[in-house]
Amino acid sequence: MKCLIVAAGQGSRLRDKGPLKPLVTIRGRPLIAEVIDRARRGGVDEFVIINGYRGDELRTALDDMAECDGVRVTHVHNPAWDRANGVSVLCARPFLDGPFLLTMCDHVLDPEINRLMAAIPTGRDGVTLGVDSNVERMLNDPDDVTRVLCRDGRIERIGKSLTDFNAFDTGIFRCTPEMFDALESSQAEGEDSISGAMNTLARWHKAYVLDIGEHLWIDVDDPLAYDKAERLMAQGLL
Repeated sequence: MKCLIVAAGQGSRLRDKGPLKPLVTIRGRPLIAEVIDRARRGGVDEFVIINGYRGDELRTALDDMAECDGVRVTHVHNPAWDRANGVSVLCARPFLDGPFLLTMCDHVLDPEINRLMAAIPTGRDGVTLGVDSNVERMLNDPDDVTRVLCRDGRIERIGKSLTDFNAFDTGIFRCTPEMFDALESSQAEGEDSISGAMNTLARWHKAYVLDIGEHLWIDVDDPLAYDKAERLMAQGLL
């Protein structure tokens, strides 16, 4: 199983912790190394990593890590890194021709979530999003988290501004190449985000969900979330 990691953005809200978000150290190692390790523990054996802002710096650091840890990494540069995250994902199309996991460089997940996503049967088309239906747990910023309305295992709508929702987007997807078709379609309509592509897939009836149950996850995108993640990791809860 391959995993695509989006690590192209500027990460300005975490700037107090370091100049380049993927390399911000949490509990002794870079944030992106934590994401990679957890994906490997979930069954991933190869990575495609999208860089952008200070991309050469990130690539050099990752090559050093990969050499030490025996990780297979393909680097892809997104020159339009200041656009929404779907643009980064579409850059990876030439490197992914089968099912793959998609996640973000700042989403720290229980490795069991990666295992659950990787175990989705290969015959399913479309894209499956890992969702957290425990919307009262409040580990993540409710004003920033992406909200999902799902019914009968499928996504009806997704977006940060939804008022009618029953789950949160955890930031991990099990994709087929149809993700790239949806990205092209949504970007042609002026919507550059991954959520835009997922809404397109929902209209095509090819957007599914998998509930992560009680497994924990956190989007480490600001100092408050960083402190929460560090505390949960120290307690062995994440």
